[in-house]
Amino acid sequence: MGNGHGLQKLKSFSVKACIGVTDLGLEAVGKGCPNLKQFCLRKSAFLSDNGLVSFAKAAGSLESLELEECHRVTQFGFFGSLLNCGPKLKAISFGSCLGIRDLNLGLLPLSSCESLRSLSIRNCPGFGDANLAALGKLCPQLQNVELSGLHGITDVGFLPLLESCEAGLVKVNLGGCLNLSDKAICKMADSHGWTLEMLNLDCCCKISDVSLIAIAENCQLLSDLDVSKCSITDSGIAALARSSLINLQILSVSGCTMISDKSLPSIGNLAQTLLGLNLQKCKGISSGAVDLLVEQLWRCDILF
Repeated sequence: MGNGHGLQKLKSFSVKACIGVTDLGLEAVGKGCPNLKQFCLRKSAFLSDNGLVSFAKAAGSLESLELEECHRVTQFGFFGSLLNCGPKLKAISFGSCLGIRDLNLGLLPLSSCESLRSLSIRNCPGFGDANLAALGKLCPQLQNVELSGLHGITDVGFLPLLESCEAGLVKVNLGGCLNLSDKAICKMADSHGWTLEMLNLDCCCKISDVSLIAIAENCQLLSDLDVSKCSITDSGIAALARSSLINLQILSVSGCTMISDKSLPSIGNLAQTLLGLNLQKCKGISSGAVDLLVEQLWRCDILF
């Protein structure tokens, strides 16, 4: 099918839960679809590193590649696809690929993927610091980064990534990266605060008021901030409110048990820009105080 003339003009192709997809078939798709720009493959039991790399070599027009639950693909297939992709690849996404491990490849990347702007690695438990540091060298023009549910990621891998990103990060989702600390977030705020627009730190339990202070002092374009279930207090919220730079539109502090009614006047100071506020599961905040806040933030959607 991949070599058929009927696929010459195909630009987007999605294959989900088709157990017969093999390395040979995927390579044929790459060769037979010269104008393919977007490709998504989910729940493929037989695709291996060889098939993925062969596809990347053949699909020269590819702009977006998404793999999910392809468990035979390892870190070698992941990096091999980046090293062998065409010059148009802008986005790559891997989700729940359990074959990826954090092995020391031993060699620095021989080339780079300058075109890549968006990277998403979700719920790949073996993905860790060595892979992340190598990614920074390989993809220096990243702007949108999602590293969610990666318990193996620490400051050791994330800091080199920050140093390698030349264009300035715009959207960053680190939800569920339990082992990142204030050091990493403060460095990101300092190095990328001039471009950062969205930051998700949901369930990053080591993140404290120190990070909020750095965000308040550096992130003038930030409009969407999620610090749900982080270790922040009323002092951190006050730091955000005092900032003359911050223009938050969306703020989530869901599950932040150390925030109390004392934070609500500070949140009220954000009324000029705030459009969405999540206060769910904040045990220290009373319903009476929220009722008063609702009157003050009349144009803001509040979850409580």
